[in-house]
Amino acid sequence: MTSVLYDVPGPRAKVRNRILNVIVVVAVLGVVAWLIHRLAVNGQFDSRRWAQFQYTAIQNELLKGLLNTLRAAGLAAVLAVLFGAVFAAARISDHRILRVPATAIVELFRAIPLLILMFFFYYGSLQFHLGLSPFWAVVLGLTLYNGSVLAEIFRAGIAAVPKGQREAAYATGLRKNQVVRLILLPQAISAMLPAIVSQLVVLLKDTALGFIITYNELLYVAKQMGGRLEFGFPYIPTYFVVAVVYIGLCSLLSLLAKWLEGRGRRRARITGGPAPIAAPLDTGDTTKL
Repeated sequence: MTSVLYDVPGPRAKVRNRILNVIVVVAVLGVVAWLIHRLAVNGQFDSRRWAQFQYTAIQNELLKGLLNTLRAAGLAAVLAVLFGAVFAAARISDHRILRVPATAIVELFRAIPLLILMFFFYYGSLQFHLGLSPFWAVVLGLTLYNGSVLAEIFRAGIAAVPKGQREAAYATGLRKNQVVRLILLPQAISAMLPAIVSQLVVLLKDTALGFIITYNELLYVAKQMGGRLEFGFPYIPTYFVVAVVYIGLCSLLSLLAKWLEGRGRRRARITGGPAPIAAPLDTGDTTKL
């Protein structure tokens, strides 16, 4: 028995793999235990550094930062989906005058690091007196970067529909816009949903870059809270709390993506439609924190 990429491991290989897995788990647990010990030795678990979270004012600050994060992520997600839909439609157009500029724009904004886009809108607005707030600098940067990725997801979803579907539609006399709207899109939506949700997880995490341009989101609030002398500069405890919040939000979206992917695969087995497509690989944006 073999798979496409490698031979199925035999009894000895399975035993060896189990031993290696145990060694890796023990090593990881050892590193985690050492980190916890070092944090404890340096007083990061002292009650003084965690006392601030019992105050209502501090809790309200965190809640305000979380709401600002969700506000930017929500608006950017809507705009990015619209951007992606428009440019995906232009990329599959038969008209070169639409297809070529759309391709150039999508590839351009996929290649520019997200933080540079935010800098461009924020500092460009300050220099030319355009009046853009940090909120809009974050939203526009997220829209252009993630919208370009979503455009590729939409295009890939439509391309994943079996070729015979469009050929049959053309044979009935439908025009291309009717084929896309009536035949391809209904089948492609289920294939695109998991990848779209996965990209929205990326978008949500990328809102944290807004703290660099002073947008009052969750990470920016945490940075201010960590610099308070009266609580012993509780940077690490504050970042622990913020990390838990981000993990919770992203986990909910990830669970939604997995559920949609599983549902799409079951539907593909039943109907013979395209299976869900994965999110595109990250292009190596080194500005993400």
